[in-house]
Amino acid sequence: MDTLAQLRAGRLAGARRIDLSSGLTEFPREVFALADSLEVLNLSGNALDTLPDDLHRLHKLRVLFCSDNRFTTLPEAIGQCHGLDIVGFKANRIRTVPSASLPSSLRWLILTDNQIEELPGSLGNCTRMQKLMLAGNRLRALPPSMAGLGQLELLRISANRFETLPAWLPSLPRLSWLACAGNPFDTQAEDAAITAQSVPHIDWRELALGRKLGEGASGVIHQATLGASQQVAVKLFKGAVTSDGWPHSEMAACIAAGAHPTLIAAQSRIDGHPEGIEGLVMALVDPSFATLAGPPSLASCTRDVYAEEARWTSAVALRIARDIASAMQHLHAQGILHGDLYAHNILWHPEDGGRLGDFGAAWMTGALDAAQARAFQGLEMRAFGCLLEELLERCNDAPPQAVATLKDRCLQPDAASRPSFAEALSVLRRALPQ
Repeated sequence: MDTLAQLRAGRLAGARRIDLSSGLTEFPREVFALADSLEVLNLSGNALDTLPDDLHRLHKLRVLFCSDNRFTTLPEAIGQCHGLDIVGFKANRIRTVPSASLPSSLRWLILTDNQIEELPGSLGNCTRMQKLMLAGNRLRALPPSMAGLGQLELLRISANRFETLPAWLPSLPRLSWLACAGNPFDTQAEDAAITAQSVPHIDWRELALGRKLGEGASGVIHQATLGASQQVAVKLFKGAVTSDGWPHSEMAACIAAGAHPTLIAAQSRIDGHPEGIEGLVMALVDPSFATLAGPPSLASCTRDVYAEEARWTSAVALRIARDIASAMQHLHAQGILHGDLYAHNILWHPEDGGRLGDFGAAWMTGALDAAQARAFQGLEMRAFGCLLEELLERCNDAPPQAVATLKDRCLQPDAASRPSFAEALSVLRRALPQ
C-alpha cells in the first residue's frame, strides 16, 4: 500500500499504479503529478464523497477503484475520463447515477452494495461493456437501452427488488454468467429450499473444525471432523452482501441442488453455532484434486487465468467437460442455474475428471415458465462453451472434431439454438476413448 507521504515526497514519480487508503476525506491533488504515467488508481477504503472536476487530466487512467468510501452520487467527473476501462464503487452510499457519469469506454463497472434505485439510459452507450456488477441495490428494472450491449458477458443483479426479469436478457448474444437470486421473484423458492427437510441438520457440537481450506466473499471453508472420525468440509457463511448476492441465497441453492457425483453440494445444514452463524457440511474432496484455473484478472475481465504450464491430453479435457456437463444437467433438472460456471469453481484430477462447486451466484427458475427457464439455461450453455474452448486450447493432442463442433454450437450468438446439457453430455460421452 502506498502512502500519502510517499506521494507528496515525489517518491511515486512515474508510477503506473498507486493504492492510497489512509482515511482520505479529499482527493489528493498531488496525484495529478503522475498524469503521464498513472493507469490504475485505487482510492478504496477512505472517506471520500467527491472527485475533482478535472479528473480527466489523468489522461492515461484506465482503472479507478473507489470502493468503501462515502459517495452518494457517482461523480460526473468520471464521465469525462474517456480512456477508463474499469470503474469500481462498491460499498458506498450511492443513490444517484447521473447520465453523464458513465464514459462510453467502460468494459467493467462495479456498483455492488449501494442504494441505487434507477440506472440511466446512457448505460446503453457503453457498448464495450463486458462485466456489470449491480448486486445489493434497490433496482426494480434495467434501462431498455441495455438490450444493445452486445458484448456483455457477466451481469450480477442479485439482492435487488426485481419482480420480473427483463424479457430481453436471454437475447444478449454473449451473456454467459447471470446472477439474479435474492429478488422478490426468487425469494419464495429460496425460502422453500431453506426450510425443506431434504438435507439433514447437524448440531455444531458434533463438528471439530480443522485447517482452513479456503475463503471467498460469502464464507470460509474448513476441513472438519464429524462425529468420531468422518472427514468433511464445512462452509461458514458471512452475513454481508457479496458481489454475487446474499449468502442466504447461496445456501438455499446449495441445499436445493441435492446430491450428484460431480457436484460439491450440501450434505447437511449446521444448527446451534454459538454465534448464530449459518453453515453447511459438504463432502471433502480428495486433496489430489486441484483448482482448474484462477479467477479473471483486470486484463482478462471475464475469462479465467490458467497457469502457464496448464496442459493435458484431450482425454483429460473430455473427462472434465463430461463431469461438469453432468453436474449442470442435474442442476437444470432441479430448476437451478449455477450463474458462475467457471474453471475457477472447478476442481480437477487427471484420472477422475472434474467437480463443480461454489453456489454463490446460483438462482432458481421456479418462478419462470418453461420457455423462460429454457432461455436462461441457454446462457449457461455459452459459459460451458467458454470452458470447453479453454480446455481444448490446452490439449497437447488433437481433440475429436465432434467436440470442437459442440464448442462452436455452445458459443453461437442465438441462445435458443445452443444445445442442452443433455445433448452436450451425449456428445462428450461418445467422444471419450473407451
